[in-house]
Amino acid sequence: MPAGLSLSTERIDQELARRQLGYGRGGRMKIETDRVEILSGLKQGVTLGSPIAVLVKNKDHVIDKLPIPGDPRPGHADLAGCQKFGHRDPRAILERASARETAARVACGSVARQLLEVLDVEVFAHSVEVGGVCVRADAYGAAGEARHEIRAASDFLSLDPEADEGMRAAVDGAKQDGDTVGGVVEIVVRGLPPGLGGYSSAGQRLTGRLAGALMSIPAMKGVEIGLGFEAARRRGSAVHDPIELRAGAQTPGWGRFQRRTNHAGGLEGGMTNGEALCLRLAMKPIPTLRKGLDSVDFESGQPVHATWQRSDITALPAAGVVGEAMVALVLADAVLAKFGGDSLDQVRRAWESYRTDLDQI
Repeated sequence: MPAGLSLSTERIDQELARRQLGYGRGGRMKIETDRVEILSGLKQGVTLGSPIAVLVKNKDHVIDKLPIPGDPRPGHADLAGCQKFGHRDPRAILERASARETAARVACGSVARQLLEVLDVEVFAHSVEVGGVCVRADAYGAAGEARHEIRAASDFLSLDPEADEGMRAAVDGAKQDGDTVGGVVEIVVRGLPPGLGGYSSAGQRLTGRLAGALMSIPAMKGVEIGLGFEAARRRGSAVHDPIELRAGAQTPGWGRFQRRTNHAGGLEGGMTNGEALCLRLAMKPIPTLRKGLDSVDFESGQPVHATWQRSDITALPAAGVVGEAMVALVLADAVLAKFGGDSLDQVRRAWESYRTDLDQI
């Protein structure tokens, strides 16, 4: 991080609190109230340019007192991890494989987000599907400038109050059946210039970097950019975005050109193209089921129902918060790679100089 950024630990704590929100969460959210402690890289609330280390303490101290599960749980890392390391203690696997580690991602992502916000870049996620119940197709656009307030008022961090009732019913039904549900979140980023990322090597492509970061989140099973899989079902004329001159110098944007549509989701050739970045992230249902899935006892080899201790019915709203964090981390890295300087003022000057250059292209 460059020096000179005023960093709010309160903002980081707010993001950590958002990660714990959502209808259908389980008992752990009552145990943890996450707070961040900055260990390095900050003086009097301002970044120094040196590495920033953060600490989020885990208040759940009963792990060593819990019995060792006698069976691996389907859908978790339990069995493959035990096979990998050659032992029969699923707890040695499940504690580190737990999505509890996403608290660290959210804390670090909030640092990256605060850098992006200084440059007027907004990273915004909202739930678009829970348990098969979908929000209206134009929910993001219809919400407009009220999107933050509408999302904050939703139990599912969605932008469609009418869909919330159906989502709630889907979660309640799964709970009654001892089951779980997954869903889809959408992440929209506005304010990015064209040209972040690159095409000359695979590692530069933002498509791969963003998809990899999002798929590294526990329980995620798919990422779409723009039209995503729908693009494979259409002809090229109904997929690719026509280029046109931007109407008027006062129209917000970067440079003289814009796309008439945004089917590409803001990425072409592994680079941002100046349009809004649009990604969708699919989360599987949580595999810890109250009713228990079929498994096998490690010692006896006999069939059993998998161990259950506590679980959410869904953590889909939290997936959006974690997704925002991972996108912010990747984008902050790409911004600093292109505009980087030792201080925030240097980054800003490079950022504005590039904006001026684009007006001449």
